[in-house]
Amino acid sequence: MTYGIVALAHTLGAAESVSEAAPRYTADLERVRDWGYRNFHRTDQGTGVTDLAVSAAAAALAKASLSAEEVDLFVLAIPDVAEYLYWDAAAACQASLGAHQAEAVLVNQACSGGVMALDLLAGRFATHPDYRVAVLVTANRVCETYKNRMESDTSIASDGAVAAVAVRDHDACRWLVTETISDGRYAQFARLPGGGTVQPFSSRHPDPGMVRSPFDQMQDHFGRDVRTMLAYARRIQSNTREVVDRACKRAGVDIGEMRRILHLNENHKALTAFARDLGVSLDQTNAELGMEHGHLGTADQLFALERLLDEGGVDSGDLVALTSTGTGMHWSCTLLRI
Repeated sequence: MTYGIVALAHTLGAAESVSEAAPRYTADLERVRDWGYRNFHRTDQGTGVTDLAVSAAAAALAKASLSAEEVDLFVLAIPDVAEYLYWDAAAACQASLGAHQAEAVLVNQACSGGVMALDLLAGRFATHPDYRVAVLVTANRVCETYKNRMESDTSIASDGAVAAVAVRDHDACRWLVTETISDGRYAQFARLPGGGTVQPFSSRHPDPGMVRSPFDQMQDHFGRDVRTMLAYARRIQSNTREVVDRACKRAGVDIGEMRRILHLNENHKALTAFARDLGVSLDQTNAELGMEHGHLGTADQLFALERLLDEGGVDSGDLVALTSTGTGMHWSCTLLRI
């Protein structure tokens, strides 16, 4: 069983200049400048993550010359909260798109969800022989009440969605393997203090707080023990390489064969280190694209892939890796044969 991606399309929020917007989000302007981002995307208050998702999905289906009625599987991967609690955002998108015959699945594995969900597609195709068409939408829409775009992470968060239309037995842009490493010992990173069953919204706790910076949360978790923090940083680094090596081994390929490795739209320093750790040039990554658009949550890798395909940045037969690191913690790698 295999499948290939036949079309990709995106929807982005309005572009804003980082240098002009940064003073609204942070006092540490030097830190933001050092990250290297030029622009990011922000939607208006009335646009939700499902609006972005449906728009991208409809555009991708149109590019594939397929109708919503032909979709057998609809998967939505988001890293943040949707418009409502106690609500299935994937099912809502399925209905809005008009894909009423499709199974709807919601993936919420932080920023790794988009890369990991490509394995979910493979599994559904394998266990449902009648499934022919799947739509995967990766989307991000920051709730600024809970997260600061320029302080709650080591990147600048952007709003947008990218949809991929996958078809069984399609030989181009073909899925080969997905590998994931999970380590739940760090599951509390980036969590929101309030709003859950431990501290529900109430008159006593009307404010759930905000997601704090990763550095502050890491210091709290490790008791400000520098040695354990360094060990954690080394684990992030080693697992990033390990998950790529595992994927290559399963696919029977060598990392040196990869034409492109598309990672999170992390800050420039982090992406430079990522390329060095994998032994590839920075030009083989999506570093430049990330600096122009910001971090699109689960959608970075498919956004970069769409750009490469549209601009002829890869050729038929090229090997491309989509990689991600996300809170949870998860490290994931998907290999595609263009």
